[in-house]
Amino acid sequence: MAHRTLSGPVRTALVGFGIAGKVFHAPLMAHNPDYQLAAIVTRDEQRVAAARQLYPQARIVPDWSTLLQLIDNGEIALDLIVLATPPAQHREQALAASARGLHLVVDKPFAPAVQDAEAMIAAARQAGTLLTVFHNRRWDGDFLTLQRLIREEAFGTVRSFESRFEWWRPAGFGNWRDTVTLAEGGGLLLDLGSHLIDQAIQLFGPVETASAELARHSGSASDSDEDCFVSLLHRSGVRSRLWMNGQAALNAPRFHLLGSRGAFTHFGLDNQEPQLAAGMSPDDSEYGVTPAAGAAQAGTAESQHAVPLQRGNYPAFYQLLAGALKHGTPPPVEAEEALAVLALIEQLHQHHRVRRA
Repeated sequence: MAHRTLSGPVRTALVGFGIAGKVFHAPLMAHNPDYQLAAIVTRDEQRVAAARQLYPQARIVPDWSTLLQLIDNGEIALDLIVLATPPAQHREQALAASARGLHLVVDKPFAPAVQDAEAMIAAARQAGTLLTVFHNRRWDGDFLTLQRLIREEAFGTVRSFESRFEWWRPAGFGNWRDTVTLAEGGGLLLDLGSHLIDQAIQLFGPVETASAELARHSGSASDSDEDCFVSLLHRSGVRSRLWMNGQAALNAPRFHLLGSRGAFTHFGLDNQEPQLAAGMSPDDSEYGVTPAAGAAQAGTAESQHAVPLQRGNYPAFYQLLAGALKHGTPPPVEAEEALAVLALIEQLHQHHRVRRA
């Protein structure tokens, strides 16, 4: 997608200061001198106080419509808008940003429906601006390690790949995700599945056939899924089996790959999110580093060895984005790649109704 390039710091407005905005986007941009965090949009009193304390240089704006007024009145100059808002809001916000000639980062899930994402991509293309989607899990330490080993053909011919993202949260997330409907962009298949499906496609290429098992266990009125299994057959011949579950009392392996010459197994989630949530800077020497006790295992039943994990690197997303905005290099995530993931999820939702326990 061709777009105009920038010079100087990328003047950015972060829309939303919940988990996505506060934990991921704001710290990663603050770490990178190519960005100027000019505005944060939030009205929750606690979030306003936190934003003012953490980013005193940023203008705190109470809502989206006020931000648009400030832009239209020339009271704030921006180059980039980061949408860290619920997916049901993405289309309207993205179209308004593109109409004002602003580049966009859209947090995943990209949108509730393919037609929404297509409209967003078309608007950015028409405006000559860049639109990218925050598939940050491409830079998990365990994923980077596994990706490198597959490229090195360390396991021979890969036959099957298992990937899980599981929590034990029997009371739910405690936020909008607990009640939002499928039509509004709810459910773990869209939320976490966006990451796991994207990772699987990055490793093994396009998908030929897909199926899913979707269930909901809580008693709320929402029709969105809380417990998901997805099976993908890639054109390369690899079978990916993916689990997303917020009701898992004990976790199975995060990754389990079987090949003709060996296997790879890793337990536990990447540690960058808890580090960022605890206030650790990406500049910290321990950032993204998995302790030796958290190493993966590789080999066969007869011979196994520990595999130290590469350092996780979420800052790479905004580094690559700065290059794209300033020098026209490829963006960290092509919008069409995120669209393909969304299209697969939409297909699965259409063919597999959520089963209520």
